[in-house]
Amino acid sequence: MKIELTPIRIGDLYAGFSNSEEEGVFGYGGKLNIRPKYQREFVYNEKQQKAVIESIRKGFPLNVMYWVENQDGTFELLDGQQRTMSICEFLSGNFFVDWGGTLKGGDNLTSNELAEFNNYQLMVYICRNGSDSEKLDWFRTINIAGEKLTEQEIRNAVYSGPFVTEAKKKFSKTGCVAYRLGSDYMSGSPIRQDYLETAISWLNDGNIEAYMAAHQHDTNADELWLYFQNVINWVKAKFPKKRKEMKGVAWGELYNRFKDVRLDAAELEKGVARLMKDSDVQKKSGIYWFVLDGDEHHLGIRAFDDNTKREVYERQNGICKICGKHFEIEQMEADHITPWKEGGRTIANNCQILCRTCNRRKSDK
Repeated sequence: MKIELTPIRIGDLYAGFSNSEEEGVFGYGGKLNIRPKYQREFVYNEKQQKAVIESIRKGFPLNVMYWVENQDGTFELLDGQQRTMSICEFLSGNFFVDWGGTLKGGDNLTSNELAEFNNYQLMVYICRNGSDSEKLDWFRTINIAGEKLTEQEIRNAVYSGPFVTEAKKKFSKTGCVAYRLGSDYMSGSPIRQDYLETAISWLNDGNIEAYMAAHQHDTNADELWLYFQNVINWVKAKFPKKRKEMKGVAWGELYNRFKDVRLDAAELEKGVARLMKDSDVQKKSGIYWFVLDGDEHHLGIRAFDDNTKREVYERQNGICKICGKHFEIEQMEADHITPWKEGGRTIANNCQILCRTCNRRKSDK
């Protein structure tokens, strides 16, 4: 793989600029695809756009950009879309900045001002002749500034092809169908590729890159979309009452484990409702795991605080309740006399102090 740092004049970047919903966004004489199909939507706000133009006007350096050269000699913009679009939209007269006391866009700059602006050199790293694994490693290690690429945006770039194009239609747009179907259960943002990343991770047991490499040239993303629908429909059937704590649960992992298990939605709801009211349960989202697998580690059961530990330590005179030996408080741990799962509460009357060895031995039983 060959990576070259190349200065690109703004005038050359803007040459042939076109922005079409149907055809895409191009510049650099039509050779640069500014918004490849794997890229996010434009996210800079007006203040950020103006900051880019102000930096150029004052001659300040912008952060480097990253392009990928295709085999046919064209380019795709990997990182720097937000800055590039800000520059091109300004030159197109679509927003204005304070230019020495006068509001100006690119269409009303003087000839000298426009020439100076167009002669500004952007520093671009161009990646040539790299394998997918080499590009992925490079994209992860470079220090991408500005609106930093997410891991999934990097994967979309490396494994770009018809699968990514089709998957993004359902998982990666503002208000996309995946968002409309699953926003009550999913965290993150579709346009930052969180929905797509999560769905692939669920489907392929966390190995996102292997799945994308195997399906890179698929002409559709039907398998992924059908799987995602099955997950969300299963959640709706087993946990029909919506709660804010459902958002961000690893539903695909639960679906994979329990989709073939006979479950009573009414009984599950009873368990969820009871635990939601339990003040000792600190991690409410873990309730959905617990009612299915019974592992209380999901719940983050409230621990005894330091004041309670001191109170009980003094009451026991520093003597371990199991081995009968004396220890300093730092060598002891607070323990539920009646375990939480048997109805014990995290209160002083249900607390005993044990030495670390005895407490660990008791916990292992």
